[in-house]
Amino acid sequence: MKKTLSILAFFVLFTFTSFAQNDKVYENTLSEMFQVSGSEETFKVAINQMLAAYKGQYPQVSAEIWNGLESEFLKSSMDELVVMLAPAYQKHLTQKDLQELIKFYKTPIGKKFAEKTPLLTREAMQVGQQWGMKIGQNFAAKMKEKGY
Repeated sequence: MKKTLSILAFFVLFTFTSFAQNDKVYENTLSEMFQVSGSEETFKVAINQMLAAYKGQYPQVSAEIWNGLESEFLKSSMDELVVMLAPAYQKHLTQKDLQELIKFYKTPIGKKFAEKTPLLTREAMQVGQQWGMKIGQNFAAKMKEKGY
Protein backbone atom coordinates (compact mmCIF):
# COMPACT_ATOMS: atom_id res chain seq x y z
CA MET A 1 0.00 0.00 0.00
CA LYS A 2 2.81 2.41 0.90
CA LYS A 3 4.52 1.59 -2.38
CA THR A 4 1.30 2.32 -4.31
CA LEU A 5 0.83 5.63 -2.49
CA SER A 6 4.47 6.54 -3.12
CA ILE A 7 4.09 5.83 -6.84
CA LEU A 8 0.83 7.79 -6.97
CA ALA A 9 2.41 10.72 -5.12
CA PHE A 10 5.35 10.66 -7.54
CA PHE A 11 3.05 10.81 -10.58
CA VAL A 12 0.97 13.62 -9.07
CA LEU A 13 4.11 15.61 -8.24
CA PHE A 14 5.58 14.91 -11.69
CA THR A 15 2.35 16.01 -13.38
CA PHE A 16 2.17 19.27 -11.41
CA THR A 17 5.85 19.93 -12.06
CA SER A 18 5.33 19.35 -15.80
CA PHE A 19 2.36 21.71 -15.86
CA ALA A 20 4.32 24.34 -13.94
CA GLN A 21 7.22 24.04 -16.39
CA ASN A 22 4.82 24.22 -19.35
CA ASP A 23 3.18 27.29 -17.82
CA LYS A 24 6.58 28.95 -17.37
CA VAL A 25 7.52 28.20 -21.00
CA TYR A 26 4.20 29.63 -22.15
CA GLU A 27 4.65 32.71 -19.95
CA ASN A 28 8.16 33.29 -21.34
CA THR A 29 6.83 32.99 -24.89
CA LEU A 30 3.93 35.32 -24.07
CA SER A 31 6.38 37.82 -22.58
CA GLU A 32 8.47 37.70 -25.76
CA MET A 33 5.34 38.21 -27.87
CA PHE A 34 4.46 41.27 -25.75
CA GLN A 35 7.98 42.62 -26.33
CA VAL A 36 8.09 42.17 -30.11
CA SER A 37 4.47 43.29 -30.62
CA GLY A 38 4.98 46.55 -28.75
CA SER A 39 2.38 45.60 -26.13
CA GLU A 40 4.97 45.71 -23.37
CA GLU A 41 5.71 49.36 -24.18
CA THR A 42 2.00 50.15 -24.04
CA PHE A 43 1.76 48.49 -20.63
CA LYS A 44 4.81 50.44 -19.46
CA VAL A 45 3.23 53.71 -20.56
CA ALA A 46 0.16 52.86 -18.46
CA ILE A 47 2.37 52.09 -15.44
CA ASN A 48 4.27 55.37 -15.91
CA GLN A 49 0.97 57.27 -16.10
CA MET A 50 -0.11 55.73 -12.79
CA LEU A 51 3.23 56.62 -11.22
CA ALA A 52 2.92 60.19 -12.51
CA ALA A 53 -0.45 60.47 -10.78
CA TYR A 54 1.10 59.23 -7.53
CA LYS A 55 3.98 61.69 -7.89
CA GLY A 56 1.40 64.47 -7.82
CA GLN A 57 -0.03 63.08 -4.58
CA TYR A 58 3.39 62.73 -2.94
CA PRO A 59 5.41 65.80 -4.03
CA GLN A 60 7.70 65.48 -1.01
CA VAL A 61 9.22 62.20 -2.31
CA SER A 62 12.64 62.66 -3.93
CA ALA A 63 13.36 61.92 -7.59
CA GLU A 64 15.84 59.24 -6.50
CA ILE A 65 13.11 57.32 -4.69
CA TRP A 66 10.69 57.72 -7.61
CA ASN A 67 13.32 56.42 -10.04
CA GLY A 68 13.91 53.37 -7.85
CA LEU A 69 10.20 52.70 -7.51
CA GLU A 70 9.69 53.15 -11.25
CA SER A 71 12.32 50.58 -12.24
CA GLU A 72 11.10 48.16 -9.55
CA PHE A 73 7.45 48.45 -10.57
CA LEU A 74 8.11 48.29 -14.31
CA LYS A 75 9.91 44.95 -13.96
CA SER A 76 7.75 43.32 -11.29
CA SER A 77 4.49 44.61 -12.74
CA MET A 78 5.28 43.27 -16.21
CA ASP A 79 6.24 39.86 -14.81
CA GLU A 80 3.06 39.79 -12.73
CA LEU A 81 0.91 40.90 -15.67
CA VAL A 82 2.28 38.10 -17.87
CA VAL A 83 1.46 35.52 -15.17
CA MET A 84 -2.04 36.98 -14.77
CA LEU A 85 -2.74 37.13 -18.52
CA ALA A 86 -1.27 33.73 -19.44
CA PRO A 87 -4.41 31.70 -18.54
CA ALA A 88 -6.60 33.92 -20.73
CA TYR A 89 -4.17 33.66 -23.64
CA GLN A 90 -3.87 29.88 -23.15
CA LYS A 91 -7.62 29.52 -23.61
CA HIS A 92 -7.37 30.98 -27.09
CA LEU A 93 -3.79 30.69 -28.35
CA THR A 94 -1.41 27.74 -28.23
CA GLN A 95 2.32 27.94 -27.65
CA LYS A 96 2.74 27.42 -31.41
CA ASP A 97 0.32 30.31 -32.11
CA LEU A 98 2.44 32.64 -29.96
CA GLN A 99 5.60 31.48 -31.72
CA GLU A 100 3.99 32.22 -35.10
CA LEU A 101 2.95 35.68 -33.88
CA ILE A 102 6.52 36.31 -32.73
CA LYS A 103 7.77 35.32 -36.19
CA PHE A 104 5.25 37.72 -37.75
CA TYR A 105 6.26 40.61 -35.50
CA LYS A 106 9.90 40.05 -36.46
CA THR A 107 9.11 40.57 -40.17
CA PRO A 108 9.28 44.07 -41.68
CA ILE A 109 5.47 44.38 -41.88
CA GLY A 110 5.12 42.97 -38.36
CA LYS A 111 7.60 45.53 -37.04
CA LYS A 112 5.73 48.30 -38.84
CA PHE A 113 2.41 47.05 -37.46
CA ALA A 114 3.83 46.93 -33.92
CA GLU A 115 5.21 50.44 -34.33
CA LYS A 116 1.94 51.85 -35.69
CA THR A 117 -0.48 50.02 -33.38
CA PRO A 118 -0.39 52.62 -30.56
CA LEU A 119 -1.10 55.40 -33.08
CA LEU A 120 -3.87 53.38 -34.72
CA THR A 121 -5.38 52.56 -31.34
CA ARG A 122 -5.38 56.21 -30.28
CA GLU A 123 -7.01 57.31 -33.55
CA ALA A 124 -9.49 54.42 -33.47
CA MET A 125 -10.53 55.40 -29.93
CA GLN A 126 -11.22 58.95 -31.08
CA VAL A 127 -13.26 57.72 -34.05
CA GLY A 128 -15.06 55.26 -31.77
CA GLN A 129 -16.02 58.05 -29.37
CA GLN A 130 -17.38 60.16 -32.23
CA TRP A 131 -19.25 57.16 -33.61
CA GLY A 132 -20.72 56.39 -30.19
CA MET A 133 -21.87 59.99 -29.75
CA LYS A 134 -23.48 59.93 -33.19
CA ILE A 135 -25.32 56.70 -32.41
CA GLY A 136 -26.46 58.16 -29.08
CA GLN A 137 -27.75 61.31 -30.77
CA ASN A 138 -29.57 59.26 -33.43
CA PHE A 139 -31.09 57.06 -30.75
CA ALA A 140 -32.25 60.09 -28.73
CA ALA A 141 -33.77 61.64 -31.88
CA LYS A 142 -35.64 58.40 -32.69
CA MET A 143 -36.96 58.17 -29.14
CA LYS A 144 -38.11 61.81 -29.30
CA GLU A 145 -39.77 61.09 -32.67
CA LYS A 146 -41.71 58.27 -31.02
CA GLY A 147 -42.83 60.55 -28.22
CA TYR A 148 -40.51 59.39 -25.46
